[in-house]
Parts: sequence; C-alpha cells; structure tokens
Amino acid sequence: MYEEHREELYQAHMSLEKYNLVEYTSGNISVKIDDYILIKPSGVPYDKLTPKDFVVVDTKGNVIEGNKKPSVDTATHLYIYRHRTDVGCVIHTHSPYASAFAILGETLPVYSTAQADVFGGEIPITAYAAVGTEAIGEAALKVMNKAGAVLLNHHGVLVVGKNIEETLRKAIFLEEVAKTAYLARTMGNPKYLDESETTKLYEFHNKHYGQTKLQ
Repeated sequence: MYEEHREELYQAHMSLEKYNLVEYTSGNISVKIDDYILIKPSGVPYDKLTPKDFVVVDTKGNVIEGNKKPSVDTATHLYIYRHRTDVGCVIHTHSPYASAFAILGETLPVYSTAQADVFGGEIPITAYAAVGTEAIGEAALKVMNKAGAVLLNHHGVLVVGKNIEETLRKAIFLEEVAKTAYLARTMGNPKYLDESETTKLYEFHNKHYGQTKLQ
C-alpha cells in the first residue's frame, strides 16, 4: 500500500538527517494520502529505517497497515490534518538553532531577506503543550501564520505544507535562517526587516524564484 509514497517519505527522512535537523530517532514526517496518513514509526533510528516501516493510520489514529507503532506525535499530526484541509504534509524536528529560539520561548523575527523570501514573516512561538496529545497541534494552529511553521515552546519545530517537497524545503530553510539569526545576535544587535519590505520580498520570491514548466 502506497509504495511510491513510502519511498518518497523515506528519502525525506534521510534529508532531515542529512541537513542535521534530527538525531538518532527524533523528529518525524507524515504525509496525507486520500483519507489516510503515512507516518514514521516510533523510536526507530534513521540508520535502521526502511520504506516498509512507515505506518498507515486513519484520521482517528487507527492503524490500517504496518507492524510497528506509529510516532508518539501522531495525535499532533492528525489534529492538524483534521483542521487544515490544505495541509498534505507535516514535519516535526528538533533542529538545534530553531529549537534554541523555541526553548527561549521567543519568536524568530525577520532579520534576513532569506526568511522574508521563504516565510513572509516571523516564525511564531506556541504556548507550551504536552507531547503525545492533540494539544501541540492545537497550540500550533492557534499561532500559525502564512509561514506555515511554528516554534514549539520548550520543544522544537513544526512545519506544514501542501506536499513533502514544499514542507521539507521550509524545514531546511527554517534551520538556516535560525542559525544566521543566532550568529548575528552573538555578534551584535540585528534590526528587523520592515514588514512592507518583507511582504514585497515574499511576493517577488514566490512569483519569480525557481524554474517554470515549459509549455
């Protein structure tokens, strides 16, 4: 069941490790396919993970296919899918620089044009919520803006998007801009980008960046 999606999801998890967004067993990605969700199994190290290990669950969390327990964050993912029909992928990481802002309980302001380009605004911070319940998903959606990414208070990062490719890109860039912000703050007192300039950069980036399909 969902063999092609399993391979894509596996490669996405390998990218999380490649870009140092996760360690050992931390973090997870899920993807919504029709009325089902494919998600990483709980506690499986990345070097042991295979495409067949991913678990298929329904929107209530019932296991439809798989011989492993789904991620302990499954309830969080499912809450988001039930309340955001535009979301097709959810990524959770403990990427260190972004998570440092989360531990401080701080938003990540727009210091760089890179953040303006990809996210179009600050990355908000959630209220603290307990792991393993819907509470994290609820807290995330309360503050989520057009960036589609939030910092989970005292925890880590949660990113959403319409598909794996878009969501993985956000997760990678979020850690990059968080690292740059951290370095800038150790060197001095960086100033925020103006909101109107941020909007202009975001609109330009989304209109012109990347390749377009040839007709």
